Amino acid sequence: MGIHGLMSYVGEHKQFFTDLQLRNTKIIIDGNNLFHRLYFESNLDLQHGGDYDSFTDIVHKFFETLSVCKIYPYVVLDGGCDLSDKKFATLKERARDKIQVAYSISRGGGGSVLPLLTREVFKQVLTKLEVPFVQCFSEADRDIMSLANHWNCPVLTLDSDFCIFDLKAGYCPLNYFQWRNLCTCEGTLDCYIPARCFSLERLCSHFSHMNKALLPLFAVMNGNDYINLPALETFFSKVRLPVGGSGWRGRKHVRIQGLLNWLSHFADPTEAIDNVLKYLKKHEREEIRELLCSSMEEYEQSDVNLEDFFQNGTYESQVTRKLELPQWMLEALAKGHLSPFISDALLLRRTILHVQVEHMQRPSAHTVALPIRQVIYGLLLNASQNSEVTSPSKQSNKLPIVREFDRIQKTLKKSFVPTTMLPLDFCEDHRPLAILTEVPRSDRLKLLLKTLGVKASILQPIPNPLWLPVAVTCYWTHYSEPKVKLHHLQALLLGMVFGELHRTTSSPDSAVFHVKDKMVYDQFLKWKEKNFQKLLDLDTAHTFCQWQCCLQMGLHLNQLLSTPLPEPDLTRLYCGTLVHRLCKELKSGYAAENLLLSSPKMNQLYCDLLHAVKSTVPLDFFQETTKTTKSCKNKQTTSQAETTRQHATLEAQPVCDVNNRFASLMVED
Repeated sequence: MGIHGLMSYVGEHKQFFTDLQLRNTKIIIDGNNLFHRLYFESNLDLQHGGDYDSFTDIVHKFFETLSVCKIYPYVVLDGGCDLSDKKFATLKERARDKIQVAYSISRGGGGSVLPLLTREVFKQVLTKLEVPFVQCFSEADRDIMSLANHWNCPVLTLDSDFCIFDLKAGYCPLNYFQWRNLCTCEGTLDCYIPARCFSLERLCSHFSHMNKALLPLFAVMNGNDYINLPALETFFSKVRLPVGGSGWRGRKHVRIQGLLNWLSHFADPTEAIDNVLKYLKKHEREEIRELLCSSMEEYEQSDVNLEDFFQNGTYESQVTRKLELPQWMLEALAKGHLSPFISDALLLRRTILHVQVEHMQRPSAHTVALPIRQVIYGLLLNASQNSEVTSPSKQSNKLPIVREFDRIQKTLKKSFVPTTMLPLDFCEDHRPLAILTEVPRSDRLKLLLKTLGVKASILQPIPNPLWLPVAVTCYWTHYSEPKVKLHHLQALLLGMVFGELHRTTSSPDSAVFHVKDKMVYDQFLKWKEKNFQKLLDLDTAHTFCQWQCCLQMGLHLNQLLSTPLPEPDLTRLYCGTLVHRLCKELKSGYAAENLLLSSPKMNQLYCDLLHAVKSTVPLDFFQETTKTTKSCKNKQTTSQAETTRQHATLEAQPVCDVNNRFASLMVED
């Protein structure tokens, strides 16, 4: 959530905080706030699609620092959109703002737009570090409050709503959490992190010892992400708020200061609401009373027992019980094995596609992945036509529709996207969603590969962790617009090799580590660290944004099908600054194999990757010819390569042809 202007207001009043030396404690961490802050405050690249490897290193360092101080983190992530849609207007407004910010970044301006796969990378790092985390069913704030109070431990976030929640051990704002400034207790070897803790008691004491129960009413009246009542402007225009001495900070802080002062005169929320309603028209009063009271409930503890989840893996709430979702899906959502994108599509029949730093004059980068999304929608909605979740389609022969919100140029637009009719050999037994996990792996794999337009045989020479990225890359090469050029593909695959180089060079196993690999890895790092010109190559950026969109939806589909292909390691799969640098050098004539001369093993991996992708396109698809393609092509005979191409092209067409993606798509403002 978030209360307009409150975080900056309390930040100007040091008397509302106590200094902490944080150590030897559990702490509940707002995961969404944390991964945003760690990425943005670390000056990581924002123009080139994300440096996920550098972000991974920062997340590692953060949790290692907590461990040194014997701080035991429990991370709580937001889930999908609230089923009541109370926040939808706010979400759309944020999406519009992000489009403008992404445009600014693409032109060399300022702003912050999170790279597309950051959340997935963050979850993978948590899993590797064995940091316990949960993905809530919707917004996590109330669940965080309930768990923190149950365990009597502080909350780490940067959300002004936590200035309203009555937390037993307090709220530590991330901007005062000095985890990079590790300190040692005097006279001991114990370490601690300097922090500040917001004190609700100090805030209330400052305002004539006001009743804490009045603060939710303050939040609702001041305006938060869920409610902004125009009728209350009548109240503010008529009432004389006792501002006190801080009116110089501007209108927003005048209102905050004055409203808190005004509310402090009342004993409880009931008395305060009665006095608010006196300033409104009589016919509005009861409706506004109900809205105020219902909105204040957002600051009460939730019915979700997260302790039960962290101890037993069980996540239950009144909402999930009413929906009667399959148990496997509830567990997968709570464990982060399924994205909130999935629950939004299933329950709301609506998704918001997040903008990247792309070419705004071209169609959205998400367009290329539309057929993959349609298969996801088909699995969720066609397969569950007999469930309570999708009851509107019970009596209809029409394919279910999902509303997608995405950009068209620099404007947020809504599209009505029909689901894909699944292949008969997959749905002939009418696979209901409840037993999707029981479908044989061979059938699930067949649907995944058919959607991506590849055959399993081309993946055999590739290491297992790269099967899904290579399959996605084949799909992207076929359908990206503008057309993928050879230097784009080479740079992307070399980026994957860079990830493998990191694995081998950081391994303590002497059988894995090779000095020659270290030499090549260091050379890649030098390429990565080269400075870029201010202006971004927009077409190149757009091409790689499309690849990330394809990978994101390939991941979601693979997860929904219970991972018939291994989950790839995203932490080292794509490094935007390196890939863009390599792309520029390759375009200017630099030979790709020169980077890998010192490591025959990595050169072989690169050639295998390149051949796998090229085997799925016609011989003349890439007009450029380079030494790299010739050397890699010699690994197999021309006739073998042509045979593979014919099989891949003729027998593995995608379920939904991307070239017909607009045939039944309706768009409106």
